[in-house]
Amino acid sequence: MNGSFSRDSKFAVARSVSELRGELGRWRATGDTIALVPTMGGLHEGHLALVHAARAQFRRVVATIFINPMQFEDSADLACYPSDIERDAELLSKAGADLLFLPAVGEMYPPGFATTVGVAGLTDCLCGAARPGHFDGVSTVVSKLLCQATPDAAFFGEKDYQQLLVVRRVVRDLDIPVRIECVATVRADDGLALSSRNFNLSREERALAPSLYRILSGVAQALAPGGPAPAALEDGREALKSAGFARVDYLELRDGETLAKLERARPPARLFVAARLGATRLIDNISVA
Repeated sequence: MNGSFSRDSKFAVARSVSELRGELGRWRATGDTIALVPTMGGLHEGHLALVHAARAQFRRVVATIFINPMQFEDSADLACYPSDIERDAELLSKAGADLLFLPAVGEMYPPGFATTVGVAGLTDCLCGAARPGHFDGVSTVVSKLLCQATPDAAFFGEKDYQQLLVVRRVVRDLDIPVRIECVATVRADDGLALSSRNFNLSREERALAPSLYRILSGVAQALAPGGPAPAALEDGREALKSAGFARVDYLELRDGETLAKLERARPPARLFVAARLGATRLIDNISVA
């Protein structure tokens, strides 16, 4: 995938904003509708589900791969993020994407770049508290991608639920004319939510990882009748530690729209977890009926 703009009969690769806008302009001139699927690569069936959902609703699908340094507070975490562009491009093409936007860091953040988009409130808890600055990086890069591509809709996964809420707030507050679509979490047969970070798990860690969803589901079941949350959440944290998770960043019951902490489950309550197996941080969330 060397060189600048490239295209075969069905799949194009753009590496600059001008190349991206040129191709999208040609599509719009013929009346095509356009969906955007932002990713950081390391693709799996969860990402491809976003492409499939976008393809079902829109004439054209643009996928992006950009490992955004602004949303990593740990340089070691950034360095070990999985990347195989050739593989990912082939997967996107087979899934039905028409165009891959593959910008370099200097294209997204040119010399002198000095603007950050931040969302107050929604980013003060959960992953925002555990990863300071993370959501400023997410908000900034997503804002740029939406402005660069100006799609009719953009597709995000429910697994990163806090990110989904943050993106929706950015779009609302900044009057960005795009619809944000949510696609349900895709899971392995054993229940583990698919994630690019799963590639970093050792064989032994991968065998332990499904207990995250199993324990999360058990806590949700315990909370569903509307009983007090603290005891059930504490039992869940202890269960995660006993299952082999080295650290539990959080296991919390939150409102599914505002992320306000809840003492009892009530619609639209949602249960959130982040825990570490070795050096790998896994997250998940489910609704509490």
